[in-house]
Amino acid sequence: MKKTQLYHLTSLNIGVLLISTSGVLGKYISLNPPVTIWYRSLIALFCLGIYCFFKRYSFKIKLKKHGNALFFSGFFMALHWVTYFFALKWSNVAISMLSVFTYPVITIFLEPIFFNSKLKKEHIFFGILIIVGLYFLVPRFDIDNIATQGLLMGLVSAIAYSFRNIILKKHTNMANGSVQMFFQLAVVLILLLPTLWVYPQDNFESQIPYLILLGIITTAIGHTLFLSSFTHFSISSASIMSCIQPVFGVLLAVIFLNEIPETKSLIGGGLILTTVLLENIRIRNEKG
Repeated sequence: MKKTQLYHLTSLNIGVLLISTSGVLGKYISLNPPVTIWYRSLIALFCLGIYCFFKRYSFKIKLKKHGNALFFSGFFMALHWVTYFFALKWSNVAISMLSVFTYPVITIFLEPIFFNSKLKKEHIFFGILIIVGLYFLVPRFDIDNIATQGLLMGLVSAIAYSFRNIILKKHTNMANGSVQMFFQLAVVLILLLPTLWVYPQDNFESQIPYLILLGIITTAIGHTLFLSSFTHFSISSASIMSCIQPVFGVLLAVIFLNEIPETKSLIGGGLILTTVLLENIRIRNEKG
């Protein structure tokens, strides 16, 4: 039993580690973010399609009931990825990943609008901590500063991801998680198709190995391992363990990009991760 639990825990952490490679790869790939995301989605769609076929998952979705949710979840997924990769280009991996990782707390403030839930006093406190953490993330909080622009783009990415998750939460019976991801990727491909003619792709061939890594390792395998862990852990437990994702991302950036975060950024990141961790622990305790 302990060996089985250890196996599932290892799989979850490997999944989180693989997802964390998005920071280094997004920073390293020289293509424009919308083009990068299009190829990422294409490769991941192909891999997930094969996976779902061999797992014999049903691809049937009731479009009358879930069609709009499917489209808008794909739209917000595209917005989340593109803005995240712009954040990586404009700032660094630490600022980008940590600003995006504010999405759990952002979701707390959005949920009362869409669900019959109330904002609690501790959530206001968490929101204040996040704002303070964001202030510390960048060396100089100035709208004309490129790092600040990257931070703001990361926040747009976090908001988009929050909307995507809220939509899926309202349509939990749409389909299997991997099948949902498959169709979301299809929507992303359609929406971003025009960008292939807008942005130049002069050095495309040299980027193919990194795009394959991003599509297969980061997206298809990483997200599949993470989603599959939900059958062995509670979602709140998996969320708590996923808090290490920005830490993995920053460490990978130090190793492969020689990006060493400033002390001020580490303080801001610590505040953000502590806030997210406290909220996940609170949820876990509420559910008993």
